[in-house]
Parts: sequence; structure tokens; C-alpha cells
Amino acid sequence: MPSVPPGGEPAPADGALPPDALTGLGTRPFGVYVHVPFCATRCGYCDFNTYTASDLGLSSNDDPASPASWLEGLRRELDLGARVLGAPPPADTVFLGGGTPSLLGAEGLTAVLDAVRSSFGLAPGAEVTTEANPESTTPGLLAAIADAGYTRLSLGMQSDVDHVLAVLDRRHTPGAAVSVARAAIEAGLRHVNLDLIYGTPTETDDDLRRSLDAVLASGADHVSAYSLIVEDGTALARRVARGELPMPDDDVLADRYEIVDDVLTGQGFGWYEVSNWARSTDARCRHNLGYWSGGDWWGAGPGAHSHVGGVRWWNVRHPARYSKQLAAGESPAEARELLTPADQHVEQVLLQLRTVDGLAVGVLDDAGRAAGEQAVRDGLLDDGSWARGQAVLTRHGRLLADGVAISLTG
Repeated sequence: MPSVPPGGEPAPADGALPPDALTGLGTRPFGVYVHVPFCATRCGYCDFNTYTASDLGLSSNDDPASPASWLEGLRRELDLGARVLGAPPPADTVFLGGGTPSLLGAEGLTAVLDAVRSSFGLAPGAEVTTEANPESTTPGLLAAIADAGYTRLSLGMQSDVDHVLAVLDRRHTPGAAVSVARAAIEAGLRHVNLDLIYGTPTETDDDLRRSLDAVLASGADHVSAYSLIVEDGTALARRVARGELPMPDDDVLADRYEIVDDVLTGQGFGWYEVSNWARSTDARCRHNLGYWSGGDWWGAGPGAHSHVGGVRWWNVRHPARYSKQLAAGESPAEARELLTPADQHVEQVLLQLRTVDGLAVGVLDDAGRAAGEQAVRDGLLDDGSWARGQAVLTRHGRLLADGVAISLTG
């Protein structure tokens, strides 16, 4: 959830989509994303659409910005989604992100999944993920959500080193994420992801290796690793501007990415998207694969983004406004954009190129193919894959993925 949504045209109050957008619905992956906007504290690097209790000034459970009001609004939005889509396909994947979904507790997480199941239904073998923070996750919660139908846990670990966690304003201690990951596996959750951030000011190569060792010891079968980005308006950006911390160095970030890739691939993980590694094909995040492959998804919750059949829209950001609009019988969508064929082509190149399967060379125009041939010569695209008709990034190409993709759009 970026801090500033894109521009767009007004969204209809009833949430209706153009008829063409519904063509082919169900032939593409269909997922449901639920945005939980609540956090106990705000991390210094975060610019997502999140709110602490003090931000919201909550006075009671009836407050329109409260978690209880949010859940009621969520139920209304999911029902709205089912009506707008007509006969929606059952969800192949469900993903609760935030914010900190684990703050809802087992009862709240169960209620959210029940609401998705009631409005859309779940496809057989659906992947159901919730994000969580170590400090708000207990063995009891994990057992309860496994019983409720969750299949996957994504933990915000970021680092396993004290001073790095302190710079990031994370509240858990080293070892906490490892303990929760092991407990999740014992509770019966089939897949566990650990998120890492590399390139934090004061972090060393050895610090990163310590965090990777912790990941490997946890039993997790998926790792997401992202370079630290200093986002405007965050507490971290203000510290950098004051000279308290250095701006992350691009060369250091590239070196750290290679450390992550070397360590994980050396221990049986395979990259399948620029920032994601899994122990097996089954451990890959199917929800995110839906994004990268041009699937459809309904994004519910304050600030959530949706995409169906070439139409993208995004919700109002504040929980109180979100709840009030839904209580009044209106869609919470703030604006939308209708993607042109050219827009969809650019997105296909940008997203599919990030994956290990790559992009079919046949979708490129003459200028794009010429740029691809140059990228092969420059060592950014794999020559063997190119010869077989697929544009697949080399590791060096992964470090420059966006630039390579832009060159291929002609």
C-alpha cells in the first residue's frame, strides 16, 4: 500500500465494473486480499496504510475506525464484491496483509476467513495466508487459525540482529521469529515465510549472514528478502535527512542481494521471483504469483487495491471513512483506472519478467526484441532461455530488473 495512490477517474458509488471487465472471470487466477490497517507501533521505515490506536483516537468498539467497525465494513465490502462480480469464482487464494493481522487474534482472523468463505467461497486446496509479527503471535493463535483453514504464515522477521532491529524500530527480539516459525509448523500450517530486509544502515555482511542462518534454522520453506528503501515522509527518512543514519548504498545493496541468493540457493532454496525464494514449487506463494501473472483479485479494506479484467481501483484509506461509506451502502472505492491494451502490455512485461519462468519473447514488438537481444549480449537475460523463446533474467539482470523490463516495452 504505497503512501500516495495513483491518480484515476471517480469510481461509481455502487462499485459496478464495465461489462468487458467480467469477460473471462474465472479463467484467470482469482484471489482475495484483505488489508488489516492496525499496528501496535509504527516502524520507522514503513509508509504503508497503517494506524496505531493513538493515531485513530479510539474511544469505543463502536467508533467507526475501530477494529470491530472495520470487520463489519469488511463483511459488507466482501458481499458487495460478490454482487458486483455476479457469479464470482471461488477464491484460489486469500491473503491478509497489513498492518499487523495477528493483532486481530485467533477469533478475528477466523472471522475474516469466515467472511471471505461466505461471500466468495474457497476453491478446493485454496492457499490462505496471514501476515503476522512475532510479538503478537502465540502457539494458541497458530493452532486456532490452522483449524480455521489458514495454510500459510508470513512472518515479519526483517533481521535477527539486535542493533539492526533497533534501527528498523522492530519490537521483537532476536530468535523470536524463529520460535514462531517452528511453532507454526508444529501447529499444522503447511508453509511458513520469513520476510527479511537487507541494507539497513549499520548492518554488516556478517549481520545479514546471521539472519540468514536463523532463517535456515527455523524450518521455514519460503523467504522474501527486500532491500531497504528510505520512503519519503517516514521516520527513517527524517533520520537520514538529519545525518543520523547514512542512505543505503546501491553497491552495498547489490552485494547483499548476492549474499542472500548465494546462501539460500546453497541450502536448497530456488528463486522464483526477484525477491522471493522457496524450497519447492509447492512452497511458492500462489497469491503473489496471481499478481505477477495478470490474475484478478478483490482487495478489501482501507486503502486496498483491486484488479479485475483490466480495471484497477483502490479504496479510501482511513478506517473511519471506509466503515462509514459501507454502512451507507456505498462502495469504499476512491478512484479507478481502466487499463488500455498498451498499459496491460507494459504491466505484463514488468511483472512476468520478474519471475523465474520469465516472459514469452513473442509478446514483444520489434523494438522490444532488439532490446532483448542486447540484454542477452550484456548478460542481463539468459541466452539459452532466449533461444527457446523466453526472456529470463540472469542474476545480474535481477539486480537491474526494472530497467531491463522498461527497455523491453519498446
